[in-house]
Amino acid sequence: MEKIVEQGLLYDFYGELLTEHQRQIYEDVVFHDLSASEIAREQGISRQGVHDLVRRCDRILEEYEAKLQLVAKFIKIRDKVRQIQTAADEYLKTGDREEIEMIRRLSGEISSTL
Repeated sequence: MEKIVEQGLLYDFYGELLTEHQRQIYEDVVFHDLSASEIAREQGISRQGVHDLVRRCDRILEEYEAKLQLVAKFIKIRDKVRQIQTAADEYLKTGDREEIEMIRRLSGEISSTL
């Protein structure tokens, strides 16, 4: 997965667990694409401080994911929903009962994941 997408997903799931200061700087780097120099001037800290804080936030978010696996579960469920949509589209075209069975199987897998 691309680094920026991964950072965004991890932040979406666990960002609220960071401090307000960490969230502000992390958002500036990841979502607003501000440079470390810009953030350092704004926050009154060093560029190295910005880099260290972002690395620390990345590590914290990755540790939450390692323990809770919410992003991994989300991705699995999203992929299964896409498969269900494809099978439903195929069923509408062909009327093939196997597509309905696949939809039932995939929806059961989603239910068991939750």
